[in-house]
Amino acid sequence: MKKTVTTLADGRELIYYDADESTVRDAVDPRPLTAVVSRSEIRYDVLTGDPVAIASHRQARTYHPPADACPLCPARDGRESEIPEESYEVAVFENRFPSLSGGVGRCEVVCFTDDHTASFADLSEERVALVLDAWTDRTSALATLPGVEQVYCFENRGAEIGVTLPHAHGQIYAFPYVSPRTAAMRRRLDEHRAETGRNLFDDVIERERVDAERIVLETEHWIAFVPYAAHWPYEVHLHPKRRVPDLLALDGAARTECAQVYLELLRRFDRIFGPDEPPTPYIAAWHQAPFTDARREDFGLHLELFTVRRASGKLKYLAGTESGMGAFMNDVRPEDAARRLREVATAK
Repeated sequence: MKKTVTTLADGRELIYYDADESTVRDAVDPRPLTAVVSRSEIRYDVLTGDPVAIASHRQARTYHPPADACPLCPARDGRESEIPEESYEVAVFENRFPSLSGGVGRCEVVCFTDDHTASFADLSEERVALVLDAWTDRTSALATLPGVEQVYCFENRGAEIGVTLPHAHGQIYAFPYVSPRTAAMRRRLDEHRAETGRNLFDDVIERERVDAERIVLETEHWIAFVPYAAHWPYEVHLHPKRRVPDLLALDGAARTECAQVYLELLRRFDRIFGPDEPPTPYIAAWHQAPFTDARREDFGLHLELFTVRRASGKLKYLAGTESGMGAFMNDVRPEDAARRLREVATAK
């Protein structure tokens, strides 16, 4: 992998990742941009202790531009773009409208391909491996920034999720705190260790292997299953069989197989509701251990992949119980969801 670091016209960092070491990236951003002014503020809910980012500057962010004005396409044919090269493989840049900024974290955009019409599931295994390298490299770099406690790599896909740019991309957040979901996992890890003397992530995987009914697929290095108490209609958790705290700790064999397994899961998601349905909207969230956690080796790196579509033409809305009380109600039995995800396996 070759990594090329440069800057955009307003001083934001732009990084290219290329499979070929001989690739040259020297295009200059010609846009007359002024410096980004973004002042995020972290406040804490006094009733729960949960952090909330206040980022009012995001009201002006780019919203559903026409395809010929997509800022994530390469800068060719007169197009103004966040990526000034005429083509690229994987590119990462600082978000111009970040939720976290100004000394309280950092937000980056990850572009998976220069093809405006492609989705992540359309990528080759080699390209996914390059994306994984980029996620890993950025996790390592962002963890060294002052005040950063946790690095979160994720992809939102589909207008139903709230995506405002359809070009295949994800994001990386460098949180100046431990996210509420991770904090809850951390508490359960400690409780489980105190109760049983064992690791919670290890026991979860062992339970799923014994039950077997919720397993979607299993390979030499990875296991994917619908969790016993899934929140979402179709939700899959993907774990490496050898527990590691983050992407940096994956060994070579697990990294190679990760690209294959990840693509298979995404392609199955697009088959859930049948060939006449539009692409399945989803969130793909990589959970990594906080870097400030003294017991971070107990944490298990894993992917949580889920969709808000509960049936053909129907969405799962977070209504009164979920949004108001955080009490989820699932319309699909997890065992039925797992069976469907096995049925739609990609033909070999």
